[in-house]
Order: sequence, then C-alpha cells, then structure tokens
Amino acid sequence: MGTKFSSPKKPPDDTVFGQILRGELPTTFLYEDDRCVAFRDIAPMAPVHILVIPRKPIPTLNDAEDEDESLLGHLLLVAKKIAKSNGLKKGCRIVINNGPASGQTVYHLHVHVIGGRYLDWPPG
Repeated sequence: MGTKFSSPKKPPDDTVFGQILRGELPTTFLYEDDRCVAFRDIAPMAPVHILVIPRKPIPTLNDAEDEDESLLGHLLLVAKKIAKSNGLKKGCRIVINNGPASGQTVYHLHVHVIGGRYLDWPPG
C-alpha cells in the first residue's frame, strides 16, 4: 500500500496567504492588481524566490474550475513580469505544487518564481 495524503479541511481563505491578503500579516507586495499579488517567500530556495498568489482562494490547482482559465493564465504572465523585474534574464523556474504529495504546504494556489542561481534537474 502506498502512502496516503490528504489536504487539510479548512476554509480556502483560512491560510497564511488569506491572512496576507486581508492585511492581517505585514507583507511588502512586489506586484499587486485586482486579481493577484506577489511577494518574497519567507523561506527562499534561491536568491530570488517570489510567490504569485491569486486573490481568489483556490486551495490547489485541482480545485480550479473552467471559469478560472483567465486567472490561471494571468498568474503565469505576472510570474513572467516578476522574473524580468527581478533580473532573471537567463531564466528561472516557475513551479506550482499541487497537493500534499507534491510538497504543497499552504492550501491557497500559488506560483513560485525561483532563480538567481543554477537550478539542478531533476528537482527534489
């Protein structure tokens, strides 16, 4: 039998990212619009490690609906802008962890923009 994984059963906005979006935790936004925000990861894996999160609380990518198509594309375009504005001209890694087996720890969909050093493959 394989390992069982389960995601926490909390309201989708009851996360650290929900607290950030509500202004309950102080955070400096590097980017902000009506659909998403971006800020530095508190536990960076590289010299540049920025998170792009939607304002809409979607726990995992698996929870995204067809109506979220435009939002998901917007998150990737913002990730591209964040990479460029942070000097990642030679490239970066764009990551979405999807569920507990992937290492997702905050159940509010988020895009990692990671770079500033050579990133080995395969990750993990």
